[in-house]
Amino acid sequence: MPQQGDSCRRSDAQRNRERILEVALAELSRCADAPLSGIAKKAGVGQGTFYRNFPNRESLVLEIYRHEMQQVADSARHLLDTRAPEEALRAWMDRLSEFAMAKAGLADAIRQVTGAPGGPAKPSPTPVTHAAELLLRANEEAGTIRPGVTSDDFFLAIAGLWQLDPHDDWRPRATRLFDLLMDGLRTRAGRR
Repeated sequence: MPQQGDSCRRSDAQRNRERILEVALAELSRCADAPLSGIAKKAGVGQGTFYRNFPNRESLVLEIYRHEMQQVADSARHLLDTRAPEEALRAWMDRLSEFAMAKAGLADAIRQVTGAPGGPAKPSPTPVTHAAELLLRANEEAGTIRPGVTSDDFFLAIAGLWQLDPHDDWRPRATRLFDLLMDGLRTRAGRR
């Protein structure tokens, strides 16, 4: 039978892991070669805790990418549970832009890890694709967007997002891009 102390240790371990991922995302976005010891220090964890969670740079970088992608995917269901489908889709686009800019900032670190001969492959964007499909189908059923729009169509339409510089003031441009996309997705009756 698990003891209450076991539960506290697991929750502490989870908080440590989340903190490491948060700090590592910021540090590796600034500098792909940021020292792991510096990330551990800024996260407020010891070297042993850090390396138990992430035995090497490769595992850390790939986990940041997977974690951020899963957060974006999970947010789609939450948004649909708390907002109208059209509002959920638009809010999710903003969350997706945050992920895209984080990914752009991490691009050098991801390339270093996945570009080495025999290195791991970059994780598939499947969770985010499924999330887009979920939101698009909810909107189609609600009659707020044109029927038949696929996640492929959606990602092709927002491809300009990946052209924005994450180090500039990219939010106003992303907002305009998404507003234009929403106008294009809406059914004629739903156009404002």
